[in-house]
Amino acid sequence: MQSILDTLKYAANQRSYINVEAVFSDETHNFVCPCEPRLGEPVTIKLRVAKNNIDNAFLHINNTVYRMHKTTCDHGSHSLSAHNEKCSHCEIFDYYAVDIDATQAAYHFSIVREDRTYYYNKQGLTRELNEEFSFRIVPDFVTPEWAKGALMYHIFVDRFYNGSKSNDVINNEYIYLGKPATQKQWGDPLCRDDFGCFYGGDLSGIIKKLDYIAELGVEAIYLSPIFVSPSSHKYDIQDYDYVDPHFGQIVKEGGDALHYDRFQNRYATKYIARTTDVANLEASNRIFAQLVQLAHKRGIKVILDGVFNHCGAFNKWLDKENFYGGLRYPLGAYKDANSQYHDYFKWYDSNWPNNDCYDGWWGYDNHPKLNYENSPELRDYIMGVGKKWVSPPFNADGWRLDVAADLGQSEEFNHNFWKDFRKAVKSANPEAIILAEHYGDPSGWLKGDEWDTVMNYDAFMEPITWFLTGMEKHSETFDQGRLNNAMAFESSMRNAMARFSVHSLHCAMNELSNHDHSRFLTRTNKTVGRLHTLGADAADRGVDIAVMMEAVVFQMTWPGCPTIYYGDEAGLAGWTEPDARRPYPWGHVNASLIQFHKVCAGLRKQYQALRTGCLSFLFNDTGLLTYGRWDKDEHICIAINNNDSSLHESIPVWKMECPPQCEMKVLISAQEGEWSTEGTVSVRQGYADIYIGGHGCVILRQV
Repeated sequence: MQSILDTLKYAANQRSYINVEAVFSDETHNFVCPCEPRLGEPVTIKLRVAKNNIDNAFLHINNTVYRMHKTTCDHGSHSLSAHNEKCSHCEIFDYYAVDIDATQAAYHFSIVREDRTYYYNKQGLTRELNEEFSFRIVPDFVTPEWAKGALMYHIFVDRFYNGSKSNDVINNEYIYLGKPATQKQWGDPLCRDDFGCFYGGDLSGIIKKLDYIAELGVEAIYLSPIFVSPSSHKYDIQDYDYVDPHFGQIVKEGGDALHYDRFQNRYATKYIARTTDVANLEASNRIFAQLVQLAHKRGIKVILDGVFNHCGAFNKWLDKENFYGGLRYPLGAYKDANSQYHDYFKWYDSNWPNNDCYDGWWGYDNHPKLNYENSPELRDYIMGVGKKWVSPPFNADGWRLDVAADLGQSEEFNHNFWKDFRKAVKSANPEAIILAEHYGDPSGWLKGDEWDTVMNYDAFMEPITWFLTGMEKHSETFDQGRLNNAMAFESSMRNAMARFSVHSLHCAMNELSNHDHSRFLTRTNKTVGRLHTLGADAADRGVDIAVMMEAVVFQMTWPGCPTIYYGDEAGLAGWTEPDARRPYPWGHVNASLIQFHKVCAGLRKQYQALRTGCLSFLFNDTGLLTYGRWDKDEHICIAINNNDSSLHESIPVWKMECPPQCEMKVLISAQEGEWSTEGTVSVRQGYADIYIGGHGCVILRQV
């Protein structure tokens, strides 16, 4: 193996030769200072290249070209050699810098050597420039500091823990989508019509399990919708001002289940009493405020799910079932053409009422789309909802926005709405996060004046799922060509991550599973299926805990917010929704996997480089990913081997600025479902000599 120093000397003596692997810059604080500048504030931008390898470096920004000057590496005393004579990084790299005034801009670098010019952006070093991969400066875009790299826990409330039996939905309490509400026992299997099946999970249950959540290392809880709603998923909101008493507290009962009136119409008087009585609603709101207060005492934030694109057919504004009947609110728009809520919806047929007269999201009658363009009153109301729940006495810490790109009737209105929503929420709580559900390129919303970030499908869930399992995230397709395809993985990651600025990337929600997709553990069986095609038991068969552990290591060490979907840490399997919404398996958990999550989460809390440090791809091969997370104080190498057989590789840790001669401590070494936290690895001539077991992973830190 040739020494890295010998390689650099060779490169320096070769005409027009650029050491491609040595060139590096990114948007983190290591290369952009400050990385969240105010408009017009002086900013220093840096570029790293191989020692004595280039003639000139230039920064291109807003059609202006700045010549960069050599500077010190500024890596501090940790980089000094044993004799304290010389910074080891300065033997390998040169650093170039330039100062500019911050303005909204995309930028890239050009590097000149002899008669050749190269370009550097998020794609890497190229001869032909593609400006889609430019770096970005976004002045005045500040994302919450607490959210950068925070460990999140995603709870589907009805399925987490039943803290109070007194608020459980009872059999035949009401009819929804033609099916009576059904009370399920905690161990019962799910049914296909899961929207009307209830296991009794509630906010009291989360309160009782807060210590468990804290012990996992969780720093933020993301709750599925909690507002009044007839379904178990609650993405069909009935009342945005109150927590559903079935999740909160029922202090006043009344009525009967499925009462028949003199016209033989079934009328759910018990459900009406439970979900519209002010005493129940206010008591439920108090339970939520208590949950947030107790979570905050443990250092845990709470994020709410905001379903603002559509509401539910039971909503007091539409009141399709006449549950409200004008008693506490004006008549709903479904029954009264003159209702003050009529303009909250888009109507297609003047000869209403009928089931097809209003616009439903994706045509679903139970998801009436909200018509903001035609109702400034509705728009103002939802802005107030956004502020209300992040303000005292509730003090939630932000919003996850359901199908956020779908809101409104035009893209222009959509952007204007979210700009106003950001202003409203941040005025009430500047530290609240605004995180959107989004598939595809999110960059149009991530310019500092709308969303903070997104649920990270394209730059996290999908690429790692393909690489480790060959499966599509719904378990609907298996692709052998994507399994262990490191080249496709890196290309997908570079392409998708280029759509983020660093502000958004470090807050992105990185989930392996969630309520809409199959459980990651089920994907490890490489079986195409769904609940109704293969049955629930097949989701548990042939799963591979070792591959799950590889995924956890990746999740806990990749840029963004690792987000555990409740039960993933306990070994919960499941096909895509509804099967991914199984109750948490209390009393039947994989204790070893839970402990593994705790160990990995502890490393993330301990080392800042895993939260906001640079990311360097080191060496990838079939079934093998190695990358570095690093800053001037910490250098951490991660290696994941998804092959059946073990590998012995020399990993170029010099790329993440490890000294050419040093030692690295094993933080975690895992294979075939077992792990340890012992051992050291030597770095010689810039390379770490690493052994990785089959379906294993290693995390190393320079000491």
